[in-house]
Amino acid sequence: MRPRIPRRIKMEPIDPKAEIDYKNIPLLQKYLTERGRIVSRRISSVTAKQQRRLTEAVKRARFLGLLPSGRAKT
Repeated sequence: MRPRIPRRIKMEPIDPKAEIDYKNIPLLQKYLTERGRIVSRRISSVTAKQQRRLTEAVKRARFLGLLPSGRAKT
C-alpha cells in the first residue's frame, strides 16, 4: 500500500498588509503543528515571502520563550 499523503489544510491566507511579528503569538500558533513544528508552505498556502517572515518570527519567539521549541517529551 502507498502511504497516505496528507491533505492540504484549508488555512485562511494572511493579509498582505498584515505585519508578521514575533509578538503576534495567536497568528504564529496557527502555522505551528501540535508538536511545535512550522507548517510547510505547500500545506499552509502562504507566499514565499510570508513563509520567510513566519519562520523568522517563530524562531525569534522561540528564542524569547514565547513559543515551544518544537521538542515534545515522550
